[in-house]
Order: sequence, then structure tokens, then C-alpha cells
Amino acid sequence: MENGAENKWGFEDKQEHKAAPAVTVKTSLASIIDSVNKNDPRPVVPLGYGDPTAFPCFRTAVEAEDAIVDAVRSGKFNCYATNSGIPPARRAIADYLSRDLPYKLSADDVYVTLGCKQAVEVILSVLARPGANVLLPRPGWPYYEGIAQRKQVEVRHFDLLPERNWEVDLDAVEALADKNTAAMVIINPGNPCGNVFTYHHLQEIAEMARKLRVMVVADEVYGHLTFGSIPYTPMGLFGSIVPVITLGSISKRWLVPGWRFGWLVTNDPNGIFQKSGIIDSIKDCLSIYSDIPTFIQGAIPQILEKTKEDFFCKLIDTLRESAEICYNGIKEIPCMSCPNKPEGSMVTMVKLNPWLLEDINDDIEFALKLAKEESVIVTPGIYVGLKNWLRIAFCAEPSALKDGLGRMKAFCQRHTKKH
Repeated sequence: MENGAENKWGFEDKQEHKAAPAVTVKTSLASIIDSVNKNDPRPVVPLGYGDPTAFPCFRTAVEAEDAIVDAVRSGKFNCYATNSGIPPARRAIADYLSRDLPYKLSADDVYVTLGCKQAVEVILSVLARPGANVLLPRPGWPYYEGIAQRKQVEVRHFDLLPERNWEVDLDAVEALADKNTAAMVIINPGNPCGNVFTYHHLQEIAEMARKLRVMVVADEVYGHLTFGSIPYTPMGLFGSIVPVITLGSISKRWLVPGWRFGWLVTNDPNGIFQKSGIIDSIKDCLSIYSDIPTFIQGAIPQILEKTKEDFFCKLIDTLRESAEICYNGIKEIPCMSCPNKPEGSMVTMVKLNPWLLEDINDDIEFALKLAKEESVIVTPGIYVGLKNWLRIAFCAEPSALKDGLGRMKAFCQRHTKKH
């Protein structure tokens, strides 16, 4: 060995991985959570990421719990699962999603994944090739960017426009795309913006994607969680215009993020994915990934078919109330503004004006000091693509949300510049 190579270990970390960003909001928040004063007797108010299960008002349906128990006790689901998922689970997901579509999905269109994160990794692995790029929304969910970098897929960002209720800047999409663009990603209902795309805007997106000859990857983890004036429309509705990959899970609508059950679904009545080899690539990719526990797959038909509408109505009512509390509470804080009342998902984006504050220069510094002084956790907007914004998860008990916003208001008043 020469030039000191004998001192270098073969397993040393690769620099390109070091350069990749922290790929989840949770990992990005670690330093902020560590800033909380351990001697503060008040409970921590976690408004940093969308896990509603920290609060008793967000508990899953009894039908979902019973389905898991029944699957385990049946003794039928102690075996290994097939790579794409067991047929009953795939059929149940196809039937569930087909309720909102003008065509019927088959079980063969469905691939079960270990949460939506694995679905993201699968599709980005499939799209990876020398020179490939994907178009991602800004702000967005940072996991896409982190995985794309690890797969050596170039990321190009298009803006979501707050003055237009966070619609996609379609002119920017057209300008960004080239012959190496494989896909554009949309998240609807919106994470982190709390917006809901209209039918008309989704149709515009489909037509633009067809013009550019790219697929649409539609992240619909928050599907059906809408509580404003705009109804939820699945992107698969436009599968005859452009091929669509739908990513989803039971994490949010059923309030079970820890169960790690998701899906990747092809909405492609014209068969473009089959002809282009995408289907075979998805299957090949799944063959090397870990399977979802078989008993959870076995419970899925019962979960999707038997959960009562009352459960969903109660959840929507709670989220509507929390969104209202959040929006009205932000309006009372002088250094913040919320351009749009959230109408979907469990999170929203809030504009921060740090120049109104003493000793706070940006959103990261704001979040660190807020955690230290008030034991309130929020996500700096830079972590999701927008500097000097904040991402606030309003999926909290109304009393806890009011408490957290009150502490935030007191913090801002304490740090407001004196003129």
C-alpha cells in the first residue's frame, strides 16, 4: 500500500453520505429537543412533527385494534410474506383506493411497504440512473431529498406559492425539467403546508407532467384528512392523462404511525409502467427489502373494510378545531404570520420575522431558544426548505396546543426589540 493507504479502513464513511442532509424531521429536531431545560416543570409541548399519538384524543379505531388481535390469534399469519405483500392485503388496498377512482385497481397494482418511507426509497431506487433528476416541492418532506442524494439522483426544486394557497409553480416545473427528468413529486394534502390541491390544479399538474413526459409521484399519506372548503382529490384520478405512482399508508388516517404499514400503487390504465419496465424494477427492488410483519398485513382487510365512519368524522372534527386554534393563535403573535388557514393534513407553515426580535437571527435560533426557555418544540422551516419559516404540527390536544401557542407568544413578547 502507498501514500498512507495502509492507515485507511475499507469501511470508512463516504463523504457523499456525510454531505446528504438529515433525512427526517425527527432526526433534524434532535438538537432542538436536546435544548429543552430539564429543570422546567412544565410538560414539553411537541409541535415539531406530525405524530398525534402523543395525545389521548388521537387514538386509533377499536376496529383496527381488534383486527390486529384477530390476525395474531388466527394463527394464519406467522409465515413469511411474499415480496409484494400477501394477496388479501393487496386486494383490500386496491378496493379501498378504487372507491375514489373512475376505474378499478387490481391487487397487482399494489405493493405493500414498510411505511411510506420504504415506498419513497423504492420509487427513487427505481428511478435512479446516471444523470437522472427528480423535481421536488419546496417546502417539502426532507426524506425525499436525503434518499435521492443517497441514490445519486439529482434533485431540482420547484416552489409552492403561499400567495396561491401553496399551489405548484408550474412555470418553474416546466423550466426545470429536461430530457433526464424522470418524475415530479407532489404531496397532497400538503406536508408541510397544510394545503389541499383543487381538482383543477391537479389536472393542470397531470397535463404538465404529460407534456414533459414524466411520471407523477403522489404522496397521499394524509389522504382524506381535509377539513376546509376543498375536498380531497386523489392524483390517481388523472392516471389516464399521465402515469401516477401513489404512495400512502395507514399511519395518519388511522393514527398508527408506529405500525409501519404503507403502500406503493401504480395508477396507469394505459399500461405505460409495464411497457417501460417500471413494474419489473419495482418488483426487483422489493425483493431485497424487508417485509412488513405478516400479521399486520393479515389485519389490513378488516381495518380498511370495518372501520366505522364515526371514527373518521371525529378525527376530522378534532383536526378542524386544532387547525382553527393554531391559525387564530398565530395571528396573536406579532413576529409571525400564517398566510393560509390549514385545510388538510396535520401541519402548517408559519412565516417568522426574526428582524423584529432581539438576539434571534433566524428560524433555527428561534426554535433552539424557544425549546430552552419555554419547552415548546417547533421545526425550523429551513429543515423543510424555507428559511425563516416554521413548521408547526397542530395535531395536539386543544388544551396543549393553546398552552404551547401561549408560551410561544410570551417568548416572542419577551424577545421583541424595544424601539
